[in-house]
Amino acid sequence: MKKKVIIMGAAGRDFHNFNCYYRDNEDYEIIAFTATQIPDIDGRKYPAELAGKLYPEGIPIYAEKEIYNLIKKHNIEEVVFAYSDVPHERVMNNASLVNAAGADFKLMGLENSMIKTSKPLVTICATRTGCGKSQTTRTVVKALKDKGLNVVSIRHPMPYGDLVKQKVQRFAELSDLEKHECTIEEMEEYEPHINMKSVIYAGVDYEAIIREAEKEADVIVWDGGNNDTPFYTSDKMVNIVVVDPHRPDHERTYYPGETNLINADVVVINKIDSADPEGIQIVRDNIREINPDAIVIDGASPLTVDKPDIIKGADVLVVEDGPTLTHGEMTYGAGVVAAEKYGAADLMDPREFAVGTIAETFEKYPDIGILLPAMGYGKQQIKDLENTINATECDAVVIATPIDLRRIIDINKPAAQVKYDLQEIGHPTIKDVLKDF
Repeated sequence: MKKKVIIMGAAGRDFHNFNCYYRDNEDYEIIAFTATQIPDIDGRKYPAELAGKLYPEGIPIYAEKEIYNLIKKHNIEEVVFAYSDVPHERVMNNASLVNAAGADFKLMGLENSMIKTSKPLVTICATRTGCGKSQTTRTVVKALKDKGLNVVSIRHPMPYGDLVKQKVQRFAELSDLEKHECTIEEMEEYEPHINMKSVIYAGVDYEAIIREAEKEADVIVWDGGNNDTPFYTSDKMVNIVVVDPHRPDHERTYYPGETNLINADVVVINKIDSADPEGIQIVRDNIREINPDAIVIDGASPLTVDKPDIIKGADVLVVEDGPTLTHGEMTYGAGVVAAEKYGAADLMDPREFAVGTIAETFEKYPDIGILLPAMGYGKQQIKDLENTINATECDAVVIATPIDLRRIIDINKPAAQVKYDLQEIGHPTIKDVLKDF
C-alpha cells in the first residue's frame, strides 16, 4: 500500500522535495500540497507536466489552514514540513496539529533533499531572511570571476507564475526579466547578477536547472532564499552562512537556519557597523558553541544614497524589502538607518493609506509598524504598492529595496534609493576562504 502524504510548503522547498524524492516514488501517494506565506498560491495545482507519470492530473494546492481537515478526509499517514524561516516553536505547533489529526510529522534531511553537481560549488545561506545573503553572494561571485572562472549562480525558487513556463529560467540580460514576467521579489534577486555580467538560473525543477547550468559553468554558486538549506551538494564545496547580530539568538531558534549554522564552513557576521556590541557578542558565542570549527568573517553593510539632500529635514516614507519585514520579522532595515543618518525629520505611517493587497499584508503582519514592505508578487500587488506610496502623506520616499522601484512604478514624490554592499573587516575574507577555487 502506498503511504498517503501531504507536503506543507510555500511554493519552493515543497516542490523541490517532491521533485527530489517523491515524484516517481511508487511507495508514496502525494495527496496535496498546502501553502502559506505566498499570496494566491493556494487553489492552484502543481501541474501534471512537472508532477511526473504518477500524477496525470497534477496535484492540488490548498491553504495551510485546511491541513487538519485534509488529514482527516484523506486518511493521511504522513505530513512533510517543507518551508523555511519559521521559529522552532511554530514548527512544533504544526507537528502537534498534524499528530493530533493522526498523521506522522516529517522534516526531510539534507541527504534526501540535495542534488549532486559535478562542478565545484559555493553555497550562500543564512540563519534568517534579511541577514545579507545577496551582498555576500555578489562578493563571492566577484571573487570567483576575478580568478578567471566562469561563474553561474542558481537562485532559490520563487515560482509565483506559470509553473510549467518557469521550469528552467536563465537570466543573462535585463530583457530576460520581462521575458519571464518577473515579480519585484524576483527582480531584486536576479538583476544584481545581470548587472555584474553574470548568469543566474532559477525555476521549479532544480535537477533540470543544474544540468543546464553545468554546461556553461566552471563553478556553481547557490544563492539561497530565506534561511533554507542548499538544494545542491558537491565533492568540492564551501558552505557560507550569514548571521545577523540585529537579531541575536535567532541563529539557534529558527528553522532551518540553525541547520545551516551547524553545517557551515564559513560564517559571515554581517551588519557589525550598525548592530549593538551585545548582540554581536551573543552571535559570536552561539557560533563558538554550535559550530566551533567554522571560519568567521566580520562584515559591515555600509549605505549609500543617491539623493541624500531630499531626506534632510523631510517627513519620509520608508520602503523596505518585503520578505525581510514580513516573515523575516525585522522591525527596521537599511531605509530606516539611511533616514536617520541623513537627517529625516520623521518617518510617516503608510497604514491608513494602504490599499488592496498591501492593506491585507499589514493585517497579516501587524508588527511591521510604520514601514512599507515592497510587496510585489503580481501585477495587482505592484499596482497596490504604487497607489499606497502615492497616497501616503510625506515629503519624500526612501527606497531600500535591492532594485530601484522608480524603474518599476511611478512615484509622485521625490524619492531616494539606498544601496548597500558587503564590506569585509580584517581577515579572513571571502577571497581568502575561496583561494583553492
